[in-house]
Amino acid sequence: MAEYKSLYKWSLKEAQGLGEVELWRKSHKENCNCARAIEKAITDNYSDNSLNTDVVKDIIAEYGYDRVNHVLANTIQQNKNDGRYSQENKNWAKAFYIPNEDVNWHFAVEGHPGLVNMVVDRFRKEFQSLGLYDKSHCSEEGNYEGKILVMKPSTLKDEYKTPDFQLFLATSGFGCYPDKMGTSLSGVFLKDDEYAHFRRQDFFGVLKEELIPEWAQEKLNQLSEPEESTDIKMEGV
Repeated sequence: MAEYKSLYKWSLKEAQGLGEVELWRKSHKENCNCARAIEKAITDNYSDNSLNTDVVKDIIAEYGYDRVNHVLANTIQQNKNDGRYSQENKNWAKAFYIPNEDVNWHFAVEGHPGLVNMVVDRFRKEFQSLGLYDKSHCSEEGNYEGKILVMKPSTLKDEYKTPDFQLFLATSGFGCYPDKMGTSLSGVFLKDDEYAHFRRQDFFGVLKEELIPEWAQEKLNQLSEPEESTDIKMEGV
């Protein structure tokens, strides 16, 4: 699996305040490269009024799901009044947070909107084939401690974008509670028991009880069992 360049999600102004301007620049350049690659893919794969069904696979392999999501969503946000983009794709694009900056048009995919809209359709279908959990699979539970959470796909590297790796048991941290000032929380990935720290906003919410897979419930039960005492009782004491 390729190691993709990091997608910087914040504005240039925020990057300046954090001393991360170089990260912003590198990410912006890669966004532009991705947009140009999509344009070339459309040109290379369109003929006889038909677009090759595999047009997005090479783009995903080169830039990863998160950046392609970012670039295509930005393209539609930049053209939100163009009726040649479907309302379904406009609604999809609206869900992505992309800082409103004057340079966003640099990484908007240029080309016939009808063809770009088809690419968005193909990409969304490819992403949906991963079978990931989304917000609709979660309850409105406010307290996260001791609960199985659903991690947002953008928090995971592409090789871990699977339903199993989205499941995270929250164990501690102010982020477990919606009324606390802090957002950090700790816990373990149920898939491999790896301990990690995240922010409350990295999760969709608590997985609905009826959707918890059997293997995950078994793991939760194991992790919830109290540890046996290791004290040795001395005879006659």
